[in-house]
Amino acid sequence: MLNEFEFREWLMVEKCYSPKVIKDIVCRLNRVNKRFSMNKQFDLKYFEEVIAEISTSSSVKSQLRRAVRLYLEFLEILSNETNKRQKTCNPIKVCSMFSNIGVAEANLEKIGFEVVVANELEERRAKLYSSIYPNTEMIVGDINENTVFESFVEKSKSNGAEVLIATPPCQGMSTAGKQQANDDRNLLILPVVHAIKKIKPRYVFIENVPMFLKTYISIDNENQLIIDYLRENLSKEYSFNISIIDVSDFGVPQSRERAIILLTRKDSSLEWEMPCKANKKLTLRDVIGHLPELDPYVKDLSDEERNHLFPLFEKRRNEALNISRWHEPPHHIFRQVQAMQHTASGETAFDNEVYYPKKADGTPVKGYRNTYKRQSWDRPAYTVTMDNRKISSQNNVHPGRKIVNSDGSVIYSDPRTLTLYEIMLIMTLPENWNLPDSAPEAFVRRIIGEGIPPLFVEKVFSKISRMRR
Repeated sequence: MLNEFEFREWLMVEKCYSPKVIKDIVCRLNRVNKRFSMNKQFDLKYFEEVIAEISTSSSVKSQLRRAVRLYLEFLEILSNETNKRQKTCNPIKVCSMFSNIGVAEANLEKIGFEVVVANELEERRAKLYSSIYPNTEMIVGDINENTVFESFVEKSKSNGAEVLIATPPCQGMSTAGKQQANDDRNLLILPVVHAIKKIKPRYVFIENVPMFLKTYISIDNENQLIIDYLRENLSKEYSFNISIIDVSDFGVPQSRERAIILLTRKDSSLEWEMPCKANKKLTLRDVIGHLPELDPYVKDLSDEERNHLFPLFEKRRNEALNISRWHEPPHHIFRQVQAMQHTASGETAFDNEVYYPKKADGTPVKGYRNTYKRQSWDRPAYTVTMDNRKISSQNNVHPGRKIVNSDGSVIYSDPRTLTLYEIMLIMTLPENWNLPDSAPEAFVRRIIGEGIPPLFVEKVFSKISRMRR
Protein backbone atom coordinates (compact mmCIF):
# COMPACT_ATOMS: atom_id res chain seq x y z
CA MET A 1 0.00 0.00 0.00
CA LEU A 2 1.31 3.44 -0.91
CA ASN A 3 2.16 5.86 1.88
CA GLU A 4 -0.09 8.27 0.03
CA PHE A 5 -1.11 10.82 2.65
CA GLU A 6 2.44 11.61 3.78
CA PHE A 7 3.64 11.61 0.16
CA ARG A 8 1.00 14.22 -0.68
CA GLU A 9 2.01 16.37 2.29
CA TRP A 10 5.70 16.05 1.32
CA LEU A 11 4.93 17.16 -2.25
CA MET A 12 3.04 20.16 -0.94
CA VAL A 13 5.45 21.24 1.83
CA GLU A 14 8.85 20.27 0.42
CA LYS A 15 8.22 20.60 -3.32
CA CYS A 16 5.62 23.41 -3.13
CA TYR A 17 3.45 21.75 -5.78
CA SER A 18 -0.15 22.83 -6.33
CA PRO A 19 -3.06 20.49 -5.45
CA LYS A 20 -3.66 19.83 -9.18
CA VAL A 21 -0.02 18.85 -9.80
CA ILE A 22 -0.04 16.64 -6.69
CA LYS A 23 -3.23 14.94 -7.84
CA ASP A 24 -1.68 14.20 -11.25
CA ILE A 25 1.52 12.81 -9.69
CA VAL A 26 -0.39 10.51 -7.33
CA CYS A 27 -2.70 9.29 -10.11
CA ARG A 28 0.33 8.36 -12.23
CA LEU A 29 1.98 6.67 -9.28
CA ASN A 30 -1.16 4.61 -8.64
CA ARG A 31 -1.17 3.59 -12.29
CA VAL A 32 2.33 2.15 -11.93
CA ASN A 33 1.45 0.64 -8.55
CA LYS A 34 -1.29 -1.46 -10.16
CA ARG A 35 1.43 -3.17 -12.21
CA PHE A 36 3.88 -3.59 -9.35
CA SER A 37 3.33 -3.29 -5.59
CA MET A 38 5.34 -0.43 -4.11
CA ASN A 39 5.60 -2.40 -0.87
CA LYS A 40 8.13 -4.79 -2.40
CA GLN A 41 11.86 -4.28 -2.79
CA PHE A 42 12.54 -2.45 -6.04
CA ASP A 43 14.89 -0.13 -7.85
CA LEU A 44 14.48 2.49 -10.53
CA LYS A 45 15.76 0.15 -13.24
CA TYR A 46 12.95 -2.31 -12.54
CA PHE A 47 10.37 0.47 -12.75
CA GLU A 48 11.84 1.59 -16.06
CA GLU A 49 11.07 -1.91 -17.35
CA VAL A 50 7.55 -1.87 -15.87
CA ILE A 51 6.77 1.54 -17.40
CA ALA A 52 8.20 0.48 -20.77
CA GLU A 53 5.59 -2.30 -20.93
CA ILE A 54 2.67 0.09 -20.39
CA SER A 55 0.85 0.85 -23.63
CA THR A 56 0.87 4.65 -23.78
CA SER A 57 2.66 7.58 -25.39
CA SER A 58 6.27 8.50 -24.68
CA SER A 59 5.20 11.75 -22.99
CA VAL A 60 2.93 9.87 -20.57
CA LYS A 61 5.72 7.37 -19.85
CA SER A 62 7.98 10.31 -19.03
CA GLN A 63 5.37 11.59 -16.57
CA LEU A 64 5.07 8.13 -15.00
CA ARG A 65 8.86 7.99 -14.53
CA ARG A 66 8.82 11.41 -12.87
CA ALA A 67 6.10 10.30 -10.43
CA VAL A 68 8.07 7.17 -9.52
CA ARG A 69 11.33 9.12 -9.06
CA LEU A 70 9.57 11.54 -6.71
CA TYR A 71 8.12 8.68 -4.68
CA LEU A 72 11.51 6.95 -4.46
CA GLU A 73 13.05 10.23 -3.30
CA PHE A 74 10.33 10.55 -0.65
CA LEU A 75 10.86 6.95 0.55
CA GLU A 76 14.63 7.44 0.76
CA ILE A 77 14.22 10.55 2.93
CA LEU A 78 11.70 8.71 5.11
CA SER A 79 14.05 5.73 5.48
CA ASN A 80 17.04 7.94 6.33
CA GLU A 81 15.06 9.73 9.03
CA THR A 82 13.93 6.41 10.52
CA ASN A 83 17.47 4.98 10.48
CA LYS A 84 18.81 8.13 12.10
CA ARG A 85 16.31 7.86 14.93
CA GLN A 86 17.08 4.19 15.47
CA LYS A 87 20.83 4.85 15.62
CA THR A 88 20.69 7.88 17.89
CA CYS A 89 18.40 6.61 20.63
CA ASN A 90 16.33 3.74 21.95
CA PRO A 91 12.54 4.07 21.76
CA ILE A 92 11.04 6.50 24.25
CA LYS A 93 8.57 4.53 26.37
CA VAL A 94 4.98 5.78 26.66
CA CYS A 95 1.99 4.84 28.83
CA SER A 96 -1.53 5.71 27.67
CA MET A 97 -4.67 6.32 29.77
CA PHE A 98 -8.18 6.24 28.23
CA SER A 99 -6.56 4.84 25.11
CA ASN A 100 -9.72 3.88 23.19
CA ILE A 101 -8.48 2.00 20.08
CA GLY A 102 -5.25 3.97 19.80
CA VAL A 103 -6.02 6.58 17.14
CA ALA A 104 -3.65 9.08 18.76
CA GLU A 105 -0.80 6.56 18.91
CA ALA A 106 -0.89 5.58 15.22
CA ASN A 107 2.27 7.47 14.18
CA LEU A 108 4.32 7.30 17.37
CA GLU A 109 6.40 4.21 16.57
CA LYS A 110 7.78 5.70 13.36
CA ILE A 111 9.16 8.73 15.24
CA GLY A 112 10.88 6.71 17.95
CA PHE A 113 8.23 6.11 20.63
CA GLU A 114 6.94 2.82 22.02
CA VAL A 115 3.62 2.60 23.86
CA VAL A 116 4.39 -0.08 26.44
CA VAL A 117 1.16 -0.09 28.44
CA ALA A 118 -2.36 1.21 27.84
CA ASN A 119 -5.63 1.31 29.77
CA GLU A 120 -9.16 1.25 28.37
CA LEU A 121 -12.43 0.87 30.24
CA GLU A 122 -14.50 -0.91 27.57
CA GLU A 123 -13.47 -4.46 26.69
CA ARG A 124 -14.60 -4.20 23.07
CA ARG A 125 -12.38 -1.18 22.45
CA ALA A 126 -9.50 -2.75 24.36
CA LYS A 127 -9.64 -5.90 22.21
CA LEU A 128 -9.49 -3.86 19.02
CA TYR A 129 -6.60 -1.81 20.43
CA SER A 130 -4.70 -5.03 21.13
CA SER A 131 -5.35 -6.25 17.59
CA ILE A 132 -3.89 -3.03 16.19
CA TYR A 133 -1.02 -2.82 18.70
CA PRO A 134 -0.23 -6.42 19.75
CA ASN A 135 3.05 -5.43 21.45
CA THR A 136 1.39 -3.03 23.90
CA GLU A 137 0.24 -4.46 27.22
CA MET A 138 -3.44 -3.60 27.59
CA ILE A 139 -5.00 -3.28 31.03
CA VAL A 140 -8.78 -3.45 30.73
CA GLY A 141 -11.05 -1.92 33.34
CA ASP A 142 -12.07 1.15 35.31
CA ILE A 143 -8.97 3.18 36.20
CA ASN A 144 -10.77 4.24 39.41
CA GLU A 145 -10.61 0.66 40.66
CA ASN A 146 -7.52 0.15 42.79
CA THR A 147 -6.36 -3.10 41.17
CA VAL A 148 -6.59 -1.59 37.67
CA PHE A 149 -4.88 1.64 38.71
CA GLU A 150 -2.04 -0.09 40.57
CA SER A 151 -1.48 -2.50 37.68
CA PHE A 152 -1.23 0.43 35.24
CA VAL A 153 1.21 2.27 37.51
CA GLU A 154 3.36 -0.81 38.15
CA LYS A 155 3.58 -1.75 34.45
CA SER A 156 4.38 1.85 33.49
CA LYS A 157 7.18 2.09 36.05
CA SER A 158 8.67 -1.33 35.36
CA ASN A 159 8.76 -0.59 31.62
CA GLY A 160 10.41 2.78 32.18
CA ALA A 161 7.63 4.97 30.76
CA GLU A 162 8.90 8.52 30.30
CA VAL A 163 5.76 9.96 28.71
CA LEU A 164 2.15 9.71 29.89
CA ILE A 165 -0.77 10.32 27.54
CA ALA A 166 -4.13 11.15 29.14
CA THR A 167 -7.24 11.83 27.04
CA PRO A 168 -10.13 11.51 29.53
CA PRO A 169 -13.67 11.43 28.06
CA CYS A 170 -15.09 14.89 27.38
CA GLN A 171 -18.86 14.23 27.46
CA GLY A 172 -19.11 15.87 30.88
CA MET A 173 -17.70 19.16 29.56
CA SER A 174 -20.68 21.28 28.52
CA THR A 175 -21.22 24.96 27.81
CA ALA A 176 -20.12 27.56 30.37
CA GLY A 177 -22.16 27.59 33.54
CA LYS A 178 -24.12 24.41 32.75
CA GLN A 179 -21.65 21.68 33.56
CA GLN A 180 -22.05 19.70 36.77
CA ALA A 181 -19.06 19.89 39.12
CA ASN A 182 -19.84 16.41 40.46
CA ASP A 183 -20.17 14.76 37.04
CA ASP A 184 -18.23 11.49 37.42
CA ARG A 185 -16.78 11.80 33.92
CA ASN A 186 -15.09 15.07 34.83
CA LEU A 187 -13.58 13.46 37.92
CA LEU A 188 -11.48 11.16 35.72
CA ILE A 189 -8.77 13.80 35.94
CA LEU A 190 -8.17 12.63 39.54
CA PRO A 191 -6.62 9.24 38.64
CA VAL A 192 -4.56 11.05 35.98
CA VAL A 193 -2.99 13.25 38.65
CA HIS A 194 -2.48 10.27 40.99
CA ALA A 195 -0.80 8.31 38.18
CA ILE A 196 1.53 11.22 37.35
CA LYS A 197 2.56 11.49 41.00
CA LYS A 198 3.34 7.77 41.22
CA ILE A 199 4.91 7.16 37.81
CA LYS A 200 6.73 10.52 37.67
CA PRO A 201 7.02 10.60 33.86
CA ARG A 202 9.34 13.19 32.35
CA TYR A 203 6.58 14.43 30.04
CA VAL A 204 2.76 14.43 30.16
CA PHE A 205 0.33 15.03 27.29
CA ILE A 206 -3.26 15.88 28.34
CA GLU A 207 -5.87 16.51 25.64
CA ASN A 208 -9.52 17.48 25.82
CA VAL A 209 -12.13 19.89 24.49
CA PRO A 210 -11.48 23.63 25.10
CA MET A 211 -14.22 23.68 27.77
CA PHE A 212 -11.93 21.42 29.82
CA LEU A 213 -10.06 24.54 30.95
CA LYS A 214 -13.29 26.13 32.24
CA THR A 215 -14.85 23.05 33.85
CA TYR A 216 -15.28 22.70 37.60
CA ILE A 217 -14.99 19.55 39.70
CA SER A 218 -16.06 19.02 43.28
CA ILE A 219 -13.15 18.30 45.65
CA ASP A 220 -14.00 17.93 49.35
CA ASN A 221 -17.38 19.58 48.69
CA GLU A 222 -15.73 22.62 47.12
CA ASN A 223 -15.88 23.48 43.43
CA GLN A 224 -12.53 23.94 41.73
CA LEU A 225 -11.47 24.44 38.12
CA ILE A 226 -9.78 21.35 36.70
CA ILE A 227 -6.80 23.40 35.57
CA ASP A 228 -6.40 24.86 39.07
CA TYR A 229 -6.54 21.36 40.53
CA LEU A 230 -3.77 20.29 38.14
CA ARG A 231 -1.59 23.26 39.04
CA GLU A 232 -2.18 22.82 42.76
CA ASN A 233 -1.07 19.19 42.65
CA LEU A 234 1.65 19.21 39.98
CA SER A 235 3.20 22.67 39.60
CA LYS A 236 5.97 22.00 42.15
CA GLU A 237 7.38 19.18 40.01
CA TYR A 238 6.17 20.12 36.51
CA SER A 239 6.17 23.18 34.29
CA PHE A 240 2.95 23.80 32.33
CA ASN A 241 2.43 24.67 28.67
CA ILE A 242 -1.29 25.26 28.02
CA SER A 243 -2.82 25.90 24.59
CA ILE A 244 -6.17 25.97 22.84
CA ILE A 245 -5.47 24.97 19.26
CA ASP A 246 -7.16 23.99 16.01
CA VAL A 247 -5.45 20.94 14.52
CA SER A 248 -5.97 22.40 11.03
CA ASP A 249 -3.15 24.83 11.87
CA PHE A 250 -0.77 21.86 12.09
CA GLY A 251 -1.25 20.17 8.71
CA VAL A 252 -4.43 18.24 9.55
CA PRO A 253 -7.16 18.64 6.89
CA GLN A 254 -9.84 19.01 9.56
CA SER A 255 -10.98 21.80 11.84
CA ARG A 256 -10.92 20.44 15.39
CA GLU A 257 -10.37 22.65 18.43
CA ARG A 258 -8.68 21.10 21.45
CA ALA A 259 -7.18 22.08 24.77
CA ILE A 260 -3.63 20.75 25.04
CA ILE A 261 -1.63 20.66 28.27
CA LEU A 262 2.04 19.70 28.03
CA LEU A 263 3.85 19.02 31.30
CA THR A 264 7.62 18.84 31.63
CA ARG A 265 9.30 17.57 34.77
CA LYS A 266 11.37 20.40 36.20
CA ASP A 267 14.62 18.43 36.30
CA SER A 268 14.55 18.31 32.47
CA SER A 269 16.99 20.54 30.61
CA LEU A 270 14.45 21.60 27.97
CA GLU A 271 10.73 22.32 28.23
CA TRP A 272 8.20 20.59 25.98
CA GLU A 273 6.47 23.15 23.77
CA MET A 274 3.96 23.12 20.95
CA PRO A 275 5.33 22.83 17.40
CA CYS A 276 5.17 25.70 14.92
CA LYS A 277 2.02 26.08 12.86
CA ALA A 278 2.02 24.97 9.23
CA ASN A 279 2.41 27.61 6.53
CA LYS A 280 -0.76 26.48 4.77
CA LYS A 281 -3.96 24.71 5.73
CA LEU A 282 -4.84 21.50 3.92
CA THR A 283 -8.31 21.39 2.39
CA LEU A 284 -10.74 18.58 1.78
CA ARG A 285 -9.82 18.77 -1.91
CA ASP A 286 -6.16 18.16 -1.00
CA VAL A 287 -6.90 14.82 0.67
CA ILE A 288 -9.94 13.31 -1.06
CA GLY A 289 -10.21 15.36 -4.27
CA HIS A 290 -8.32 12.70 -6.22
CA LEU A 291 -10.86 9.98 -5.42
CA PRO A 292 -13.40 9.15 -8.16
CA GLU A 293 -17.16 9.50 -7.78
CA LEU A 294 -18.87 6.97 -5.52
CA ASP A 295 -22.62 6.41 -5.34
CA PRO A 296 -24.42 5.50 -2.10
CA TYR A 297 -26.26 2.22 -1.60
CA VAL A 298 -29.94 3.22 -1.48
CA LYS A 299 -31.34 0.67 0.91
CA ASP A 300 -35.08 1.31 0.46
CA LEU A 301 -35.13 0.83 -3.34
CA SER A 302 -35.40 -2.38 -5.35
CA ASP A 303 -32.41 -3.54 -7.38
CA GLU A 304 -34.10 -2.30 -10.55
CA GLU A 305 -34.85 1.13 -9.08
CA ARG A 306 -31.36 1.40 -7.64
CA ASN A 307 -29.71 0.52 -10.95
CA HIS A 308 -31.85 3.08 -12.75
CA LEU A 309 -30.85 5.79 -10.27
CA PHE A 310 -27.14 4.88 -10.25
CA PRO A 311 -26.35 2.71 -13.30
CA LEU A 312 -22.60 2.83 -12.53
CA PHE A 313 -22.99 1.85 -8.86
CA GLU A 314 -21.32 -1.59 -9.05
CA LYS A 315 -18.46 -0.38 -11.24
CA ARG A 316 -17.73 2.55 -8.93
CA ARG A 317 -18.08 0.39 -5.82
CA ASN A 318 -15.53 -2.12 -7.14
CA GLU A 319 -13.12 0.69 -8.03
CA ALA A 320 -13.52 2.10 -4.51
CA LEU A 321 -12.85 -1.24 -2.83
CA ASN A 322 -9.70 -1.62 -4.93
CA ILE A 323 -8.51 1.61 -3.32
CA SER A 324 -9.31 0.47 0.22
CA ARG A 325 -11.30 -2.16 2.09
CA TRP A 326 -12.83 0.78 4.00
CA HIS A 327 -13.95 2.76 0.93
CA GLU A 328 -17.36 1.08 1.00
CA PRO A 329 -20.43 3.07 -0.22
CA PRO A 330 -22.49 4.32 2.74
CA HIS A 331 -26.11 3.14 3.03
CA HIS A 332 -28.87 5.78 2.92
CA ILE A 333 -32.60 6.07 2.24
CA PHE A 334 -33.85 7.48 -1.06
CA ARG A 335 -35.48 10.69 0.16
CA GLN A 336 -32.22 11.77 1.84
CA VAL A 337 -30.14 10.85 -1.22
CA GLN A 338 -32.53 12.76 -3.49
CA ALA A 339 -32.29 15.86 -1.31
CA MET A 340 -28.48 15.77 -1.41
CA GLN A 341 -28.44 15.23 -5.20
CA HIS A 342 -29.93 18.71 -5.44
CA THR A 343 -27.62 20.33 -2.89
CA ALA A 344 -24.42 22.09 -3.95
CA SER A 345 -21.02 21.91 -2.22
CA GLY A 346 -21.01 23.76 1.09
CA GLU A 347 -24.81 24.13 1.13
CA THR A 348 -27.63 22.62 3.17
CA ALA A 349 -30.66 20.85 1.70
CA PHE A 350 -32.85 23.00 3.94
CA ASP A 351 -32.34 25.79 1.36
CA ASN A 352 -33.78 23.69 -1.49
CA GLU A 353 -37.20 24.84 -2.70
CA VAL A 354 -38.35 21.40 -3.87
CA TYR A 355 -35.92 18.73 -2.69
CA TYR A 356 -35.71 19.70 0.97
CA PRO A 357 -35.43 17.14 3.82
CA LYS A 358 -38.72 15.32 4.28
CA LYS A 359 -40.17 12.72 6.60
CA ALA A 360 -41.65 9.46 5.30
CA ASP A 361 -45.10 11.11 5.16
CA GLY A 362 -43.77 14.00 3.06
CA THR A 363 -43.83 16.65 5.76
CA PRO A 364 -40.71 18.84 6.12
CA VAL A 365 -37.98 17.81 8.54
CA LYS A 366 -37.08 20.39 11.18
CA GLY A 367 -33.40 20.60 12.02
CA TYR A 368 -30.25 22.65 12.35
CA ARG A 369 -28.74 24.20 9.25
CA ASN A 370 -25.49 22.27 9.73
CA THR A 371 -27.39 19.01 9.06
CA TYR A 372 -28.26 17.67 5.60
CA LYS A 373 -25.25 19.75 4.64
CA ARG A 374 -22.43 19.12 2.21
CA GLN A 375 -18.87 19.89 3.18
CA SER A 376 -16.84 22.43 1.18
CA TRP A 377 -13.96 21.44 -1.08
CA ASP A 378 -11.68 24.38 -0.44
CA ARG A 379 -11.43 24.47 3.34
CA PRO A 380 -10.46 21.91 5.98
CA ALA A 381 -13.15 19.35 6.77
CA TYR A 382 -15.47 20.04 9.65
CA THR A 383 -14.82 18.19 12.90
CA VAL A 384 -15.34 14.45 12.49
CA THR A 385 -18.02 13.47 15.01
CA MET A 386 -19.18 10.14 16.39
CA ASP A 387 -22.34 10.27 14.22
CA ASN A 388 -20.39 10.64 10.99
CA ARG A 389 -22.42 8.06 9.03
CA LYS A 390 -25.70 10.02 9.08
CA ILE A 391 -26.81 12.56 6.47
CA SER A 392 -29.11 14.00 9.14
CA SER A 393 -26.21 14.75 11.49
CA GLN A 394 -23.90 17.75 11.28
CA ASN A 395 -21.64 18.48 8.29
CA ASN A 396 -21.28 14.85 7.23
CA VAL A 397 -22.03 14.86 3.49
CA HIS A 398 -19.42 14.61 0.73
CA PRO A 399 -18.83 17.96 -1.11
CA GLY A 400 -19.97 16.49 -4.44
CA ARG A 401 -19.33 17.65 -7.99
CA LYS A 402 -21.70 19.52 -10.30
CA ILE A 403 -23.29 17.43 -13.07
CA VAL A 404 -25.22 19.02 -15.95
CA ASN A 405 -27.68 16.54 -17.47
CA SER A 406 -28.53 16.37 -21.17
CA ASP A 407 -31.75 18.31 -20.53
CA GLY A 408 -29.80 21.11 -18.82
CA SER A 409 -30.87 20.20 -15.28
CA VAL A 410 -28.21 20.21 -12.57
CA ILE A 411 -27.55 17.62 -9.88
CA TYR A 412 -24.53 16.87 -7.70
CA SER A 413 -22.51 13.66 -7.41
CA ASP A 414 -21.71 11.68 -4.25
CA PRO A 415 -25.02 12.29 -2.41
CA ARG A 416 -23.74 10.44 0.65
CA THR A 417 -21.75 10.76 3.82
CA LEU A 418 -18.00 10.29 3.70
CA THR A 419 -16.75 6.72 3.60
CA LEU A 420 -14.70 5.35 6.48
CA TYR A 421 -11.63 5.51 4.24
CA GLU A 422 -12.23 9.20 3.53
CA ILE A 423 -12.67 9.83 7.25
CA MET A 424 -9.38 8.02 7.93
CA LEU A 425 -7.65 10.35 5.46
CA ILE A 426 -9.23 13.39 7.12
CA MET A 427 -8.15 12.07 10.53
CA THR A 428 -4.61 11.55 9.09
CA LEU A 429 -4.58 7.87 9.98
CA PRO A 430 -1.74 6.19 8.06
CA GLU A 431 -2.57 4.02 5.06
CA ASN A 432 -0.78 1.08 6.71
CA TRP A 433 -2.65 1.36 10.03
CA ASN A 434 -3.07 -2.18 11.34
CA LEU A 435 -6.89 -2.14 11.52
CA PRO A 436 -8.21 -5.71 11.10
CA ASP A 437 -10.49 -6.30 8.11
CA SER A 438 -12.95 -7.93 10.53
CA ALA A 439 -13.45 -4.74 12.56
CA PRO A 440 -17.14 -3.63 12.45
CA GLU A 441 -17.33 -0.50 10.28
CA ALA A 442 -20.08 1.27 12.25
CA PHE A 443 -18.16 0.71 15.49
CA VAL A 444 -14.88 2.00 14.03
CA ARG A 445 -16.57 5.06 12.48
CA ARG A 446 -18.06 6.05 15.82
CA ILE A 447 -14.83 5.56 17.77
CA ILE A 448 -12.66 7.44 15.29
CA GLY A 449 -14.93 10.44 15.88
CA GLU A 450 -13.60 10.56 19.45
CA GLY A 451 -9.93 10.43 18.45
CA ILE A 452 -7.05 12.88 18.08
CA PRO A 453 -5.56 13.14 14.58
CA PRO A 454 -2.29 11.18 14.76
CA LEU A 455 -0.44 13.63 12.49
CA PHE A 456 -0.99 16.35 15.10
CA VAL A 457 0.19 14.03 17.88
CA GLU A 458 3.23 13.12 15.78
CA LYS A 459 4.20 16.77 15.36
CA VAL A 460 3.82 17.48 19.08
CA PHE A 461 5.81 14.39 20.10
CA SER A 462 8.51 15.06 17.51
CA LYS A 463 9.53 17.99 19.69
CA ILE A 464 10.57 15.48 22.38
CA SER A 465 12.54 13.45 19.83
CA ARG A 466 14.45 16.54 18.75
CA MET A 467 15.11 17.57 22.35
CA ARG A 468 16.49 14.11 23.10
CA ARG A 469 18.86 14.29 20.11
